[in-house]
Amino acid sequence: MNAYRIRKINAIARKGLVQLGQQFVVSDDETDPHGILVRSSPVDTDDFPSLLAVARAGAGVNNISVAKATERGVCVFNTPGANANAVVDLVFPMIGVWQRNIYKGISFCQSLAEIEADKVAKEVERRKAAFRGVEIAGRTLAVIGLGQIGVRLANGGVHRYMKVKGFDPKPVLANIHKLLPDVQITQTLSDAIGDADIVSVHVPLIDKTRGMVNREFIARMKPGALLINYARGPIVDEDAVLEALASGQLLGYIADFPSVKLIGHEQVLLTPHLGASTTESEENCARMAVRELANYLMYGNITNSVNFPNIETIPADQVRTRLIVINRDVPGMIAFITNILGSHQINISSFKNESNGSIGYNIIDMEQDVAEEIITEIQGDENVIRTRTISFAR
Repeated sequence: MNAYRIRKINAIARKGLVQLGQQFVVSDDETDPHGILVRSSPVDTDDFPSLLAVARAGAGVNNISVAKATERGVCVFNTPGANANAVVDLVFPMIGVWQRNIYKGISFCQSLAEIEADKVAKEVERRKAAFRGVEIAGRTLAVIGLGQIGVRLANGGVHRYMKVKGFDPKPVLANIHKLLPDVQITQTLSDAIGDADIVSVHVPLIDKTRGMVNREFIARMKPGALLINYARGPIVDEDAVLEALASGQLLGYIADFPSVKLIGHEQVLLTPHLGASTTESEENCARMAVRELANYLMYGNITNSVNFPNIETIPADQVRTRLIVINRDVPGMIAFITNILGSHQINISSFKNESNGSIGYNIIDMEQDVAEEIITEIQGDENVIRTRTISFAR
């Protein structure tokens, strides 16, 4: 392969793209790419016949047809943690804006332009009590979802002298170890949100989390609490939120996802999907996505895939051919592959296999070229999803 064709969808920060060497050709309109770099635009992996991988410059992959990709042996990457600082950097100011009535205070100050200059100071003193707020120190913050964003938000709450509880139904130990000891990890959702003054949701959008914050969820919350959603819009049932605001079960709702139902509601504070919209975040996501995609295309290595197991190995100097076999995780696949190679007198210098429970991924290094008919023989097994060879010039 002379060069890998890369389709760039959306604006991908240049500091990421410059990492791609001469073996990559990047275009906005490539119709048959080997790899795709994308942010929030939808990607149907079935639309691209030669596609090997998609790298999402961000954490959520609900805009990508992941199930279809898995069936075709297309690896899907995300960039967990690359935008974590940006999201946390916005959530806490928004909490402050709400708790201290800053948005109302700013609107009031703008209205003062309509009165005489010598009356401004007197009017400020007369009406400032209407915007009296409350501090977040001493309040209880519940963080639902303890990924890299949730962990940093929980730790940030501790630094702000809040009482912090965290809940995650499937915690990742690497993330949990980063929590400050002051964060109380609860065993149930109800324990986390039952007495929280502020509940902030940070879970990925998947089938199980769609509409997760519903009437039942809100009913478990402390009456008069503040709900925050800087994860994904569909995680929250907006009708349930509006009912809870009307009844007083919720004091307010802060979200990064404006909708017709929410816009203009006096108890709703909205931002226009700004969670990851910082220069630093976009550059971090772009750099990580490009590294993941390039490493996969050139070497078959995987880090931060949402549908394939993570696996990395460096080819030794004498390796001429690297064979990638992607298969359904069923017994006997390793023996099947090695038996075929052995029957053709192919010596294996390295064999590495990883599984995520449904997909098996194999990297086989050899010191010789491998004939196409051998690859076809392996590909003929019903449990082999895809094969790929990478040649190294020595």
